[in-house]
Amino acid sequence: MVDVSNEELLAQLGVEVKQEKKAKLTPREERIIAGFEEIQRFYDEHDREPMHGEDRDIFERMYATRLDQIRKSEECLELVKGLDNQGLLENSYNVGEPPAEYNSDEELLADLGIEASKEDDITQLKHVRSASEKRKAAEEIGNRKRCEDFEKFKPLFESVQEDIKSGARKTLPFSKDGSIEKGNYFILSGQKAYVAEVGEAFTGSDGRNEYRLRVIFDNGVESNQLMHSLQKRLWEDETGRRISEKESSAGPLFDGVADENDSESGTIYILRSKSDLPVISENRDVIHKIGVTGGDVKKRIANARVDPTYLMADVEVVATYELYNINRKKLENLIHHIFEPVRLDIEINDRFGHPVKPREWFLVPIFAIDNAVEKIKDGSISSYVYDSNKANLVHRDESAEE
Repeated sequence: MVDVSNEELLAQLGVEVKQEKKAKLTPREERIIAGFEEIQRFYDEHDREPMHGEDRDIFERMYATRLDQIRKSEECLELVKGLDNQGLLENSYNVGEPPAEYNSDEELLADLGIEASKEDDITQLKHVRSASEKRKAAEEIGNRKRCEDFEKFKPLFESVQEDIKSGARKTLPFSKDGSIEKGNYFILSGQKAYVAEVGEAFTGSDGRNEYRLRVIFDNGVESNQLMHSLQKRLWEDETGRRISEKESSAGPLFDGVADENDSESGTIYILRSKSDLPVISENRDVIHKIGVTGGDVKKRIANARVDPTYLMADVEVVATYELYNINRKKLENLIHHIFEPVRLDIEINDRFGHPVKPREWFLVPIFAIDNAVEKIKDGSISSYVYDSNKANLVHRDESAEE
């Protein structure tokens, strides 16, 4: 028996078969529908429509913004009304819900400091992320929610504001080293941010060490964003600033930025000795002289081999740091105080045979000195102490816990 298709059979019976043409959606329409389906999935999962508010998850706020736009657009309503089995298009706002915050996803994301598409609002409305993209975005941005124990942080922000007004604290550019530690204060998108907690290190998606932070904002909201995400946002924010630690008794040191009216005030210099003394030769890479001078470093060390201050030997200049508008003596005292636990206890005879105890040599690696200079520049040095076991600076809170 010859197989006959349904179409052929119907034709033999005189029944005309009309091919139903499926309306082809434009990419724009597909994205609008996909965006509405995301709102529906949220409704199914939470048994309510998405809501506005700073204490809400970023994606919920985006869905709420999209729903507002769909409700206001005749084009969107016509396109998705046949899909609305939850009555989302008929519902008004939930009782007690904050009013619409933004007119588009782009406006919302821009306010949060997140780079958005340059497309128009409707296109942005329909942009749908894959599940993996959402997970990655959530990891980078972190969730913002209401800070339940904000009352204990509120006085801290008020105190910091008073310190800024009185000049006890300064707002400084977020430096290239991007250091972020527990207890640091920043200004991001016009809000003060306090790093209340730094989680344990883990390996991020890019292979680098990453840390989950608890960041409290002065508007009563907190975030659990990643450290590298906060660094990126501070670098990209033209008004992003670090708030310095409260000035200690050492007084102002230097701002690290020269302008046309500044004059160079001095130089921090780091030297390494070429002495043949056993204690030096055995530890040469980690024994350094740290000094501050207002003159030329090369001239200062020209007679090192006959000067007990330089261990009666030639020296090598390892690093120098230019300073502007500083009190050199206070700065030198501060640096020496930081590394006091590892000051080298050595006695050497001068050229006349008199015993001399040089006081500016320290058993400290160069990277730790670099770290100290950076923290002096950004104003955070008073929060750190030198840990000889770790051979680096550690936060005072971390030192106290140990």
